[in-house]
Amino acid sequence: MPVDYEVNAHKYWNNFYKIHENGFFKDRHWLFTEFPELAPSRNQNHLKDWFLENKRSEVPQCRNNEDGPSLIMEEQHKCSSKSLEHKTETPPVEENVTQKISDLEICADEFPGSSATYRILEVGCGVGNTVFPILQTNNDPGLFVYCCDFSSTAIELVQTNPEYDPSRCFAFVHDLCDEGKSYPVPKGSLDIIILIFVLSAIVPDKMQKAINRLSRLLKPGGMMLLRDYGRYDMAQLRFKKGQCLSGNFYVRGDGTRVYFFTQEELDTLFTTAGLEKVQNLVDRRLQVNRGKQLTMYRVWIQCKYCKPLLSSTS
Repeated sequence: MPVDYEVNAHKYWNNFYKIHENGFFKDRHWLFTEFPELAPSRNQNHLKDWFLENKRSEVPQCRNNEDGPSLIMEEQHKCSSKSLEHKTETPPVEENVTQKISDLEICADEFPGSSATYRILEVGCGVGNTVFPILQTNNDPGLFVYCCDFSSTAIELVQTNPEYDPSRCFAFVHDLCDEGKSYPVPKGSLDIIILIFVLSAIVPDKMQKAINRLSRLLKPGGMMLLRDYGRYDMAQLRFKKGQCLSGNFYVRGDGTRVYFFTQEELDTLFTTAGLEKVQNLVDRRLQVNRGKQLTMYRVWIQCKYCKPLLSSTS
C-alpha cells in the first residue's frame, strides 16, 4: 500500500484540488511578517547585508524556540495590498510551454524572467495562496515569480486565476523528486526559494536530493525559506492506528501524505546541501476556531538558510 501512495501521489493531489479548487487554503498574508525578504524594496544586496548582519545572532527577532510552548491566539494577519501600477517589460510566456521547457537544458540568457533583477521560486505552490499575495504586495518592477506544483490541476487553477500575469509570473508542473526534470531557470539564478508545507509531503528518503537540487539554483547570498509541520503537532497526534507509513510519516484519508520534522532533521537537510543557518525555530501556537469552539495546539518549524556568498557548491 505505501507503494501505491508513492506511485499515484499525483492522482491523490489532483483529486484534492479538483474537490477543493481554491477554497481550501487562505491567502498567506502573514508571509511578510514571518518572511520580510518577500516584501517590497528587497533586493540582492540588501539580502546579503541582512544575512551577514544576522549570522552573528542565530535567530534574530523571533519567538522563543526552546523555552516551552508560547500559546498565541492566532488571528488572521492582514496586509494592505496595493493594486499593481507597473508591469515589467518581460514578454508574456505562453502557457503551453509549461511542460516542454522543464525538459530542456536552460541557457543562461534565455529563460522566463531572464531580464528580472529579483527572482523568487515557490515549490509546491498549490493554487497560489503564496504567489498571489507576493505579486499583489510587491510592485518591484524587477520582480519575477516562478511557481510549480506536482498537481497539474493546481497549476491550471493558478494560470486561470484573474491575478495571474505571465509578464511577472511563470507557473509550471514539476515533481520535486524527479531527478530527470530540470527547473526552467539556470543554476545560480534565484534570490529566494519558498517551501511552505511542501517538503513534508514527499517520502523522507527523497528529501535530501530534492533540497540539493534546489540549492544549486540559488545565487550566492540567496535564501531558502521553509515553514512546515513540527514533531507532535496536533495533526500528528490525531492520526489513527494504521495511518503511519514509517517513522513520523503518515497518510491522510484522501491519500496525501505528511511528515513531521524536528529542527535537527531540517538543519541536516539544509547544511548538507551547502546552506548556512540564519533561522531555525519552533513556532508553538494555541489556535482557536471560534466557530467550532475548538482549541488546537499547533507545532510548526520555520527556517531560513542562506547560500554562502563564496560557495563551493556547484
